[in-house]
Amino acid sequence: MAANSVASEKSLIVSFGEMLIDFVPTVSGVSLAQAPGFLKAPGGAPANVAIAVTRLGGRSAFVGKLGDDEFGCMLADILKQNGVSGEGICFDKGARTALAFVTLRADGEREFMFYRNPSADMLLRPDELDLDLIRSAKVFHYGSISLIVEPCRSAHLKAMEVAKKAGALLSYDPNLRLPLWPSADEARNQILSIWDQADVIKVSDVELEFLTGSNKIDDETALSLWRPTSNLKLLLVTLGENGSRYYTKNFRGAVDAFHVNTIDTTGAGDAFVGALLCKIVADSSILENESKLRETLRFANACGAITTTKKGAIPALPNEADVLTLLKGAN
Repeated sequence: MAANSVASEKSLIVSFGEMLIDFVPTVSGVSLAQAPGFLKAPGGAPANVAIAVTRLGGRSAFVGKLGDDEFGCMLADILKQNGVSGEGICFDKGARTALAFVTLRADGEREFMFYRNPSADMLLRPDELDLDLIRSAKVFHYGSISLIVEPCRSAHLKAMEVAKKAGALLSYDPNLRLPLWPSADEARNQILSIWDQADVIKVSDVELEFLTGSNKIDDETALSLWRPTSNLKLLLVTLGENGSRYYTKNFRGAVDAFHVNTIDTTGAGDAFVGALLCKIVADSSILENESKLRETLRFANACGAITTTKKGAIPALPNEADVLTLLKGAN
């Protein structure tokens, strides 16, 4: 009982969006057609972030829609097993849980083929949102996949508005998946349409290039995303094996990566975000204190690095002991 009461005192991180099943080839470095078989792996960036948070001892809830099918029940169960609150989940009787076939290239990077026509996550309506749950969030985290089609887009905008009004910090990881968008222009426009509301934004180097149209990954390019109308407190650019860069109104810098034996990059960005949000809910002064922020980003980089050393996202997300071991070894 005591453990539960301690958990309920921790600040809540609510993650909004899609959860799906990734089918990953049993052999790396082959095309989908050549793959001899597939393993099913639960995925979806917002769900990965929610589990990354609880794995590190934080408190999280997931808000989204699953198909009322075996895969949907399996995913809801995985959230529950990992200590993520599922009270914000609803099920659709008419649509299936989304599926994605993922190719793992020889270098550990991925290519995707999606089955969503339409999948349950796309059909979440504003009137299905658990507004009380959203209002209780200290941090509200989301991506951009939920902006692609109605009615989910309206649900996303409503959830953001309610969270903001209740005083939550808004965290945004666009998590670009171009094959899901009608066009690259539509993806860019919609991703940027909600840019100014976020307090914390994390983009990858690839997303930075896509959103700015620049082929240079430098401070000038990153700062072009810092719009005068925005609410932004922290912009992060993740650079894979080159670590991460950070930008606030008062300071900027870079934090090195940890060098590990990378097998699969799936979920590394989500582990990074989960770690960052865990630290921010525990101490929001991180956003104004450069030495605290650097320490936090070193921790987040370690979480991302560990996640690349195993196949799949959720099984690879680290706990705090794993991270401290890597940090200690690096020192």
